[in-house]
Amino acid sequence: MSDTDELDARGLFCPEPVFKTDVKLKEMNVGQTLIVKADDPSAQNDMEIYCSRHGCEIKNIEESEDGEFTFTIYKAK
Repeated sequence: MSDTDELDARGLFCPEPVFKTDVKLKEMNVGQTLIVKADDPSAQNDMEIYCSRHGCEIKNIEESEDGEFTFTIYKAK
């Protein structure tokens, strides 16, 4: 497994993007990075809350003009 993995959660709405992120991160090792793409308007707030509660760090959030988010999440523990 590489140090970076990706998850496409576009087209899914709360709580699915966070649920799928949780499942994927549980499969990954500490020190790996997950890039999540989501277009749910509440995704930014939901991901920030999830990461603060589960020992992950959001290293970067990008939002495109069409409202698509790309989260770079580091699994710290």
